[in-house]
Amino acid sequence: MAIDLFTIGHFTVHGYGLMIGLGFIAAVLSGGWLAKRHELSEPDFTNMAMLVLIFGFVGGKLLHMIVEFKTLLSDPMEVIGSAGFVVYGGILSGIATIYVYCRIKKLKFMEYLDIFAAAVPINQALGRVGCLLAGCCYGKETDSAFSLVFPEGSMAPPNVRLIPTQPLMAAGDLIMFVIIVYVYLKKYKPGIATALYLILYSLGRFVIEFFRADERGEVAVLSTSQFIAIFTFAAGILLLVKIRKDGRITDE
Repeated sequence: MAIDLFTIGHFTVHGYGLMIGLGFIAAVLSGGWLAKRHELSEPDFTNMAMLVLIFGFVGGKLLHMIVEFKTLLSDPMEVIGSAGFVVYGGILSGIATIYVYCRIKKLKFMEYLDIFAAAVPINQALGRVGCLLAGCCYGKETDSAFSLVFPEGSMAPPNVRLIPTQPLMAAGDLIMFVIIVYVYLKKYKPGIATALYLILYSLGRFVIEFFRADERGEVAVLSTSQFIAIFTFAAGILLLVKIRKDGRITDE
């Protein structure tokens, strides 16, 4: 259950939903600005962003259903009707959406993908603040003073000290946003922003998963996200190597 920020009449603003919405707006605004800087079509970027919002949600939900497949079989509505969402599902389906749009409109896929790679981290940073307000994606119990205690009614275990995974993830996403935007503006080559995003996000996600305690699926000794992170990290490294070797990435 998310924290309610305020209520006006019958209208209630939930912290989680508000931060997700603000994150999307921030990503669209920053991405649109980057598109202008590189003389790409801002309207096409905005159209892609709206489609990514839709299909990214579907992809994230589908991967959540796969991760919770046993529960899905025993109690489908508990999974389908929940707020469960796997970020990697949203990322992969979002990339596919951008690719299809660019193919149809005959746009340079890698250059538009780079804009999303630069803008998405600010969306994720604000989204993790939403996770903090909801209590999801919570950390393991700890005796450290560097901890969070959630109240009754949140998704996290109440009244116990937990590792502050949500603020750590938000800070990591914000740092990633600054790094990628700086490289995008100062040292841009097609594909570089995407490579950096894949490398930095995968690395950060792999590490933070060791400190989380919420249910999120597993593959052997790894969480589902850690397992996927191995492949996305490798993809980022391969892309970076190709950029250094060829000097650029083309759509040919």
